Amino acid sequence: MKIFKFGGASVKDAESVKNVSMVLQSQGFAKCLLVISAMGKTTNELEKVVELYFKKDNYQTEIEKIKRKHIEIAEGLFPENHAVFAEINLFFDDIDSFLRRNKSPNYNFVYDQVVSCGEMISTKIVSEYLNEIQFTNQWLDARDYVKTDNSYREGVVNWTNTEELIARLNNESCYVTQGFIGSDENNFTVTLGREGSDYSAAIFAYCLDAEAMTIWKDVPGVMTGDPRKFQDVTLLSNISYEEAIEMAYYGASVIHPKTLQPLQQKNIPFYVKSFVDPTKEGTKVGASDKNQNEESYILKENQTLLKISTRDFSFIAEDHMSLIFGYLSKYKIKVSLMQNSAISLALCLEDKFNTIDELNNELQKVFETEVVKDVSLFTVRNAKMENIDKFYQEKSVLLEQISKNTLQMVTK
Repeated sequence: MKIFKFGGASVKDAESVKNVSMVLQSQGFAKCLLVISAMGKTTNELEKVVELYFKKDNYQTEIEKIKRKHIEIAEGLFPENHAVFAEINLFFDDIDSFLRRNKSPNYNFVYDQVVSCGEMISTKIVSEYLNEIQFTNQWLDARDYVKTDNSYREGVVNWTNTEELIARLNNESCYVTQGFIGSDENNFTVTLGREGSDYSAAIFAYCLDAEAMTIWKDVPGVMTGDPRKFQDVTLLSNISYEEAIEMAYYGASVIHPKTLQPLQQKNIPFYVKSFVDPTKEGTKVGASDKNQNEESYILKENQTLLKISTRDFSFIAEDHMSLIFGYLSKYKIKVSLMQNSAISLALCLEDKFNTIDELNNELQKVFETEVVKDVSLFTVRNAKMENIDKFYQEKSVLLEQISKNTLQMVTK
């Protein structure tokens, strides 16, 4: 079986959905499972609905705007009396009904129940359209197959249950399902982390022993840098799982960090290709004697630099580290870079849940701290060390770290 994942940009409007069918035609639509993201910027728009709901503001107008956009997309794909229009209305009625009935003050719980609807609606439209043009497929609710704990917005997959459920699928059929979502033991929706659709595709690939997995993007493949941020970048045609994992960890947006481990465990080849020109080879990630180690550039923005030091000039010891990392886990803050000296620890952090101030308040009971928000982590992989001076030009460097072939700096 082949797994294809299409992101939001590839299904942003009616013409884009039609282009998905052209991509499938070029690849052969047989024995495949499609993982589809929410259309365009729908996830951002549904996040706004949740924010307005908690502010007790008029979220209904925003829901109506998102519904109208999806109906317009469907009008470009289906005759006016098609059943999909009733389905779209039903999904949006469900969002409104949930928010009117909800009593939970848990932001993350409410977020997952609302924001996940973007994927549900998107996949229903794409599945119905493909059936309409004789690309026969079955629509699946991913929540019936991907089982997680109840860590809302960062669900941890229960692999035993998930494998058992996905193994029931027919390997000879074609399916359309959602990325980004699963469900807990009470069947409440749990999302797998922002941009988690790639991870969903890898979960299905692993559990189905897929022949290959392909992510379709609006770029030619994995580049030596984001072309929107760096000049003169080139395509990496072959890279190893290890290199891809490093790039994803450092913040390469083209690959989701959790995606690669399930694929590597079963040695499933992973391709990143362009839905604009599906005939091009793109990037292959996997075991190969052609793998490249080119100098690559990654910019991870919206980071926070936290400097921690002891009040009595004693060493930052193991018990201090244990306390600090316990708090990081409690507040779901991820470490992008760390550097310690005898009496201080510097951490470049990713604050997805906006809890950095709470963390800092806890730490200030024991340590001296300094917080610098809105910094960037710039990483050069496979750096040519004889030329690294150029990377410091016009940058205010707050922290730097150099290993054998990697240069990293936190900049303001």
